[in-house]
Amino acid sequence: MKHADFVHLHCHTQFSLLDAASKVPQLIKQAVHLKFPAIAMTDHGNMFGAISFYQEAFKQGIKPIIGMEAYIAPKSRLDRTAQGIKEASFHITLLCKNEIGYQNLMKLTTASYLEGFYYRPRIDKEILHKYHEGLIGLSGCL
Repeated sequence: MKHADFVHLHCHTQFSLLDAASKVPQLIKQAVHLKFPAIAMTDHGNMFGAISFYQEAFKQGIKPIIGMEAYIAPKSRLDRTAQGIKEASFHITLLCKNEIGYQNLMKLTTASYLEGFYYRPRIDKEILHKYHEGLIGLSGCL
């Protein structure tokens, strides 16, 4: 089967609260319709849909790329002195390139909720440096 020469590397699903409404089965169905060879799921600050996304994409013959649009704290993830939500974090898109990357992304998302939560689940450069192996970072937001 001839595939499209394009892969979405930054897609949100219903797990990106207040930002997207597409459900995983419909997203994969559309990817099949458009003949995408692969598609990435990069929800805001979480990996809640990673397993259902992986299973559905794999079942439909699409290569699933698991990722997350992480929130980076401007200083430390432990710092809670920002003046409002806009100053509390910035975006970076992280994609898993292998199983080590998946394990590291799980560690980052867990730490973002348990250690860095301030308005949003946040990581910082220190912990990203510690768990960077197997990840690809994209700079998609200003």
